Amino acid sequence: MAGHKSSRRERIKKGIRKHLAGSAERPRLSVFRSNKGIYAQIIDDVAGVTLVSASSASKDFAASGNKVDQSKAVGKLVAEKAIAAGINKVVFDRNGYLYHGRIKSLAEGAREGGLDF
Repeated sequence: MAGHKSSRRERIKKGIRKHLAGSAERPRLSVFRSNKGIYAQIIDDVAGVTLVSASSASKDFAASGNKVDQSKAVGKLVAEKAIAAGINKVVFDRNGYLYHGRIKSLAEGAREGGLDF
């Protein structure tokens, strides 16, 4: 039995992270979803630093539309910041969430913004 949703997601997350890690030349785009917002970080796991971050709760984000639309806008925002920082290629980490809805929308927005993954 899987137990609670959070413990199930943690188990899936460990399985995903076993096979993917971010490096300096291809950092990891990690996504976190809460009930109110969505957050994205581009992380270099070798150095252990966050290179770029964007969220629907940040001050430079103008909220409009439903959560799926906001996720797409956050994806475009993180892609814009990443390209300004010289990052073009990333590894996508869905962080244990299913690839649909807000997670898929953020990924599509990041691809439209110019990120390659």
